[in-house]
Amino acid sequence: MSAIAINLNPIIRLTDNQFYQLCRENPEVKFERNAEGKLLIMPPTGGETGNRNSEVNADFVIWNRQTKLGICFDSSTCFKLHNGANRSPDVAWIRKDRWNALTREEQEKFPPIAPDFVLELMSPSDSLRETQAKMHEYIDNGVRLGWLINPKMHQVEISRLGQPVEILASPQELSGEDILPGFILNLQIIWG
Repeated sequence: MSAIAINLNPIIRLTDNQFYQLCRENPEVKFERNAEGKLLIMPPTGGETGNRNSEVNADFVIWNRQTKLGICFDSSTCFKLHNGANRSPDVAWIRKDRWNALTREEQEKFPPIAPDFVLELMSPSDSLRETQAKMHEYIDNGVRLGWLINPKMHQVEISRLGQPVEILASPQELSGEDILPGFILNLQIIWG
């Protein structure tokens, strides 16, 4: 099942604080908000996708603990993008200097910053077109490197700021390039 979109704009256009409060008052619902201000209710993941997300996130956390270069975030973190959208990538990472430039309040709420890196891991119910549009939105808002991993098709789409999307068929590993120096993701945890 794809996200459900609710357009409240004809009635009320939620401020950032109202959207934050809505999310806090309804913790059992995962909300995002697109650039037009429509609320998106995101469906929960299934067991296989949840396990893959957890395994992938662990690799990022271990690498980051060793390098101490930035801050890692899981899929429950919502970022306020420059275009007004509030998005929650499956994995996100921000360089420490950029994170530290935010105020304490900005760090505690929905950080008004585009991560340096994002990863979207598709679940069986996700729409490829919608997930590609989301990745395009990340890059348009300043994300420097993004990985869209499609387990069903054994395919990875790599998005880089200012470059065309690169599509890889069944890669065995992905390199963090100069954004995540020294990071390598072994995709056997995805392909199985």
